Amino acid sequence: MTEASRSILVLGGARSGKSAFAEDLVLSLEGSAHYIATGLAWDEEMEARIAQHRIARGDGWITHEEPLQLVETLKRLDTASNTILVDCLTLWVTNLMMEEGPDMAAAFDALVHQAAVASATIVFVSNEVGLGIVPENRMAREFRDHAGRLHQKIAAVAASVYFIAAGLPLKMKG
Repeated sequence: MTEASRSILVLGGARSGKSAFAEDLVLSLEGSAHYIATGLAWDEEMEARIAQHRIARGDGWITHEEPLQLVETLKRLDTASNTILVDCLTLWVTNLMMEEGPDMAAAFDALVHQAAVASATIVFVSNEVGLGIVPENRMAREFRDHAGRLHQKIAAVAASVYFIAAGLPLKMKG
């Protein structure tokens, strides 16, 4: 971890309370609150989820919907007066995997570098997917592996790491 790192990683399972925890954390910090939403509406159910998230966020956020160009968006918003919530890394990984031929390692390295050098405080939310059984199909296994590698890299440069279960935070680093 670089001494200047202001990044925070918030991990947890589905419906663990990680997004609510991260949102509260960002709103408790100094600076303009930016929300980078990485989700894409692949179907009607996901459209409804995205709409619910927009409503639930309410005022106080500057929202950026960015499913692929996460690093570029973080660079554009990188000032010490900004606090940025990225929700979520696992959706970003999914989006990258659905594209033709992305270099996942290069994309991850670029994100990790930005997290390490950013002037803004960046709070990353992600689903911990490595606690379950081994997935039955290749794509699901590759997704789990990509997410696990990215989490390790972000955690290494993050100033703080939290694991959320049942709405309760466990501070793992920082």
